Amino acid sequence: MPFVVARVDERELDLPSGPVQERPVSYAAYFFPFTVLPSTMWLYLAVILGLYFLRRWYRERQTVEKLTEKYVFITGCDSGFGNQLAKQLDAKGLKVLAACFTQKGAKELERLTSDRLKTTILDISNTESVVAATEWVKGIVGSKGLWGLVNNAGTGTHVAPNEWLTKDDFAKVINVNLLGLIDVTLHMLPLVRASRGRIVNMSSIGGRLIMLGGGYCLSKFGVEAFSDCIRRELQPFGVHVGIIEPGSFITSIAVTSEEGLRSVWEKVPSDIKECYGQQYLEGYCQIFKDIIKGSNRNLHPVTDCMEHALISRYPRTRYGAGWDAKLYHIPLSYMPTFVADYMVALTIPKPAQAV
Repeated sequence: MPFVVARVDERELDLPSGPVQERPVSYAAYFFPFTVLPSTMWLYLAVILGLYFLRRWYRERQTVEKLTEKYVFITGCDSGFGNQLAKQLDAKGLKVLAACFTQKGAKELERLTSDRLKTTILDISNTESVVAATEWVKGIVGSKGLWGLVNNAGTGTHVAPNEWLTKDDFAKVINVNLLGLIDVTLHMLPLVRASRGRIVNMSSIGGRLIMLGGGYCLSKFGVEAFSDCIRRELQPFGVHVGIIEPGSFITSIAVTSEEGLRSVWEKVPSDIKECYGQQYLEGYCQIFKDIIKGSNRNLHPVTDCMEHALISRYPRTRYGAGWDAKLYHIPLSYMPTFVADYMVALTIPKPAQAV
C-alpha cells in the first residue's frame, strides 16, 4: 500500500505567534512525588488505609472457639513473662500446663492460680527432662492434642563484649535459648500438629538488632531463623507459628545483667583489661542501668501479645511488644547497615586504647 504524504500550509494552522513558552518543570515531583498528589488522592489513600486497619482490628478481635477445652504448655513459668502468662490464661479458663525450673516456683504458681493449672519441673537444656515433660503432657492431653506451645524459658547471662568471653560462655546461653527451645519444639510437635494448634516462640529485639555482645543476641537470631523455618514447614498442617519480640521490660534477666558483667570482667586476662580499661567497664555497666531505668515494669504488653497469638482466629506472625521496640529497634533493623552501626555506636563507650 503506497504512502500518501500530505502537505500542510503553516498559515492554515492556528499557532500562537512569538517565541514558544516552555512549561516550568517541578523538580519536587521527581524527588517527592507524593507532595504533588491532588487532595482527592490523599483522601482516597486515607480511606484505603482506614479500611485496612479497621478490617485488621475486626479480624484480630475474633477468638477461637471452645477455649476452656484447650491445653497450653508454657516453659519458664517461675517468674517474668511465663509466670504472668500462666496466670492470665488460667483466669480466662484455659487449661494451663506450666513448666517451672524450680520446685519453689511451681508451688508458688499453684498457690496463686486455680486447680485447672498443673505444673511440672523442666530444664530445657536437658533432653531427659524434656522427654519426661513430653510424656507428662501427653498423659494429660490424650487424643485432644496440645493447642498451644509457648517457648518462653531463657537466660540472659554473659552479656558482655565478645572478647571478654569464652566458647563455654556462649554455649551456656545458646544451649538454653536456642537448642533448648528447638528440643522442646521437636518433642511437642506431634501433639501440636494433632490439634492444628499454635507455637509461640519468645525472641527479642536482640533477635533483630544486635546491641550488645555475648550469646544472648546470637541465640535470639537463631530463634527467629528457626521460627521462620518451621512456620513454613508446618503451614500445610494448619499449625501457626508466632514470634514475640519484646523491647525493654523488667525481668530477672535485666536485673542481673550488671552483676553478670562484673563477674565476667574479673576473669578477663590483664592484657585485654588494659585494652579496654576500667572506664569502659563502668560505661558498659551504665548501659545496663539506663536500660533498667527505662524499662517497662508492666509485663502485660508482652503477655497480651502471647495471649493473642494463642487465642485469636487471625494471629500475627510477629509481635513487637513495647514502644521502644515498635518505634526504634525494629525500624532501625530495616535501615542500611551503616545507619544501624552509627546509632548503636552512640550508646557504647570507647575502649582505652581505641584508635
